[in-house]
Amino acid sequence: MKAIWLTIPAVAALLIAGTASADLALAKKSGCMACHAIDKKVVGPAWNEIGAKYSAEADGKATVLASIQKGSRGKWGKVPMPPQGRLSAENAEKLAAYIMTLN
Repeated sequence: MKAIWLTIPAVAALLIAGTASADLALAKKSGCMACHAIDKKVVGPAWNEIGAKYSAEADGKATVLASIQKGSRGKWGKVPMPPQGRLSAENAEKLAAYIMTLN
């Protein structure tokens, strides 16, 4: 029985890593990485900075999701974030959730 309990965290870590790599692939496929990077500012802010900023808010994920879907202005400087209307609601939700893990 002890061996089973030792493997559950490892399996959970693999599942989380698999989801994260799938969401990064979605971000690349969707063109997000043209303006963003995980750990450095490109045109827009680094996603780990976004995750850190909004993880402190109770509705932080909703704020990130709204910025993806509707765009935003003035949150991170003068360059606006255009709305990403070509993303399905499901994929926008996945990306917002992924960004929130990067804090």
